[in-house]
Amino acid sequence: MQKSSKIYVAGHRGLVGGAIVRCLAEKGYTNIITRTHAELDLLEQSRVADFFAAEKPEYVFLAAAHVGGIGANSTYPADFIYQNMVIGFNIVEAARKNNVKKLMNLGSTCIYPKMAEQPIKEESLLTGPLEPSNDAYALAKISVIKLCTAYNKQHGTNFLSVMPTNLYGLGDNYDLEGGHVFPTLIRKFHEAKVSGEDVVHLWGDGSPLREFLYAGDLAEAVVFLMENKDAKDVRTPTGDFVNVGTGKELTIKELAETVREVVYADCPGRTCKIEWDTTKLNGTPRKLCDVSRLNALGWKAKINVKEGVEISYKDFLTGNVRK
Repeated sequence: MQKSSKIYVAGHRGLVGGAIVRCLAEKGYTNIITRTHAELDLLEQSRVADFFAAEKPEYVFLAAAHVGGIGANSTYPADFIYQNMVIGFNIVEAARKNNVKKLMNLGSTCIYPKMAEQPIKEESLLTGPLEPSNDAYALAKISVIKLCTAYNKQHGTNFLSVMPTNLYGLGDNYDLEGGHVFPTLIRKFHEAKVSGEDVVHLWGDGSPLREFLYAGDLAEAVVFLMENKDAKDVRTPTGDFVNVGTGKELTIKELAETVREVVYADCPGRTCKIEWDTTKLNGTPRKLCDVSRLNALGWKAKINVKEGVEISYKDFLTGNVRK
């Protein structure tokens, strides 16, 4: 990419898209195109086609998605499979028709089997059953990965995908019903601190192991790949994609305790207890990415979980977040 290249970031108001726009701007890219949902409904194929035909972006970051935590995925599976598949297919097809030079598709490590061998390699895709609580979202993401790979094979496009692990960061969604575990924990402990509650109730038993990636690090990774690598460079037998993560994990219990420590850091002598509701879903027992391929390509994550909680909590306190 040249600094003046026309770059379209789909989903620029989201956690990932926002981080990508900031990263591109910081690196000196000056021709970044964005559209709000009101300006361009990505579920409408004709509108997406007209937009690409008119704007002719050279590079595309596909970060738009319908996302949510384990509760939302379990309650609204039809929304998750339909909307994510349609958004992805509309943008990828429009990119093909309008000769986009390179497209970066943002997926998720939920595409992998529930009981995949750990740490999870890219070759694990479709080798076993998915986690039932978010299989609808996963199937949509798998379909878009396969579409990109098929277009590369049949049409000679340069569409590559990345599979980031659990994300958090600036402008996250702190909605208690639809948010992911990281921002939800921040909000729950903050509200307990403010209200004086001495107990925070959390889902499951705290035992699942998870890997967390700061969205700013993800943005650095995808811009690095867009600048330096092609689909052939991330190709595996299961598709043209690569994992993005830290390669490090911790339990949900450990994450909760870290969030509690950061939130109560300005209140010496105060804290709250954690009670686990074991009638609620734990989700996949362990999900750690094998990031050796990405590391070998020349990129590694920088922000650790403790630093990430501190950054995110400061951002939460600004009020410039979704609740």
